[in-house]
Amino acid sequence: MRYVITRKMSGDSELGFTEHLFKILVIGDYKVGKTSFVKRYVRNQFYEELKTTIGVDFSMKVIDWNSHTRVRLQLWDIAGQEHVRGLNRVYFKGSSGAFVVYDMTNGSTLDGALNWKHELDCQVLQKNGRPIPAVLLANKCDETKVCQRNASLLEKICQEKGFIGWFQTSAKENINVDEAAKYLVKHILQTNEESVKEEEQHMQINLKQQTKINSAC
Repeated sequence: MRYVITRKMSGDSELGFTEHLFKILVIGDYKVGKTSFVKRYVRNQFYEELKTTIGVDFSMKVIDWNSHTRVRLQLWDIAGQEHVRGLNRVYFKGSSGAFVVYDMTNGSTLDGALNWKHELDCQVLQKNGRPIPAVLLANKCDETKVCQRNASLLEKICQEKGFIGWFQTSAKENINVDEAAKYLVKHILQTNEESVKEEEQHMQINLKQQTKINSAC
């Protein structure tokens, strides 16, 4: 079951009003800053000390995307501890997109992020069989010097591993948090629109085929 709800409401606009609900995963290794990213995005707050996420935490963000579109994001902050990682795969079902997070000050967490992306692609696919949109977040960029080598590496990783893009982020300094979210939502909306068009085309083809069969009879 996909956690996508589209509701059209009558109004002054000729197009009416459309509302979407998208389930967004926030995944990555332990202590890479997933919860801090979510809290900065949803509440515009940063906490130096946070309790460790056990299982999954839920948050909701409502965006008025434009004059006739509202987007509700249900953010699922998934615990990254190794001993619960396998159990957390059940939460992947029905997702529309994902943030895959690693800590720029800890290089091993990038390998962990790529493992999370692999698991995501194995667990969740769009109706057309493609992976759901996922953005790679190089978090805690305020704590390390950013160099061109990192940018080149992340570009290569995105191309090879199927990320739609990457951002260097900092929940503490509020760097690229909103920008990364807008980028992901934009791609999810485009994916959703393409999926609807593909379904309509498939229905038209089936209708034409059925008409030919009936005419032959």
